[in-house]
Amino acid sequence: MNETIDVQLEHRTIREFKSDPIPEDIFQTLMDVAMHTPTSRGIQSASIIRVKDQAKREKLAEIGGQEYVARAPEYLLFIVDLARAAAILQEMGLYPQSAATIDTFQEGFTDAVLMVQNVVVAAESLGLGANILGNILNEPKGVIEAIGLPLYTFPVLGLTLGYPGENPQRKPRMPKEFRVMTDTYVRPDSYLEALKDYDAQMREYYDLRNKGKREDKFTNQIFQNLGKVRNRRASILDDIESQGFLMHP
Repeated sequence: MNETIDVQLEHRTIREFKSDPIPEDIFQTLMDVAMHTPTSRGIQSASIIRVKDQAKREKLAEIGGQEYVARAPEYLLFIVDLARAAAILQEMGLYPQSAATIDTFQEGFTDAVLMVQNVVVAAESLGLGANILGNILNEPKGVIEAIGLPLYTFPVLGLTLGYPGENPQRKPRMPKEFRVMTDTYVRPDSYLEALKDYDAQMREYYDLRNKGKREDKFTNQIFQNLGKVRNRRASILDDIESQGFLMHP
């Protein structure tokens, strides 16, 4: 093993941070890492908003339902950003809307997600902790309004960074045989049966993490999260289109 892999295998979400700020030179190094993340077609259609204004942080925390994120030393918002490409096309006398299609949206979304993970690995290698926030998509319009995002942009993920103020237990992961396959898709006769040992691991994890206040297992999380329509995000396609993206060919 090398140090990078050791860091990745020890990943855990950090929700509480020390109050110490991240030195600016370290922060800028993390941004350099983000800029050197692979990007589809070289268009670089994802950007980062560094959120320092406390009122905006609190609004984002409210949207995500996690008040503690407003206290993090750094809050970064990663966005699909085709506004830049649209402006360049317009300056060339071309139709800016052609920069904002379902294809370019997907490319920008992927670019943003890759940037987040690249920054997380770099941050953790420097002794920092991180928390990736997908719950900003509970209310995309609220994020767009709070940050003042223009047409042809869209929020993807939030990320809080800082020096860890806690040392949580590492969350168990599903055995590799369920997620790594060769040549074709493979599945067991019964997932409920095949995942019994993993369910037991998850029950123990939540029992220890929440000091006996929560008993849960992986298959129950599937039921709770995916067993019914997620009404809070039912309008997300409309929200994307309202930002100028043509989501239908």
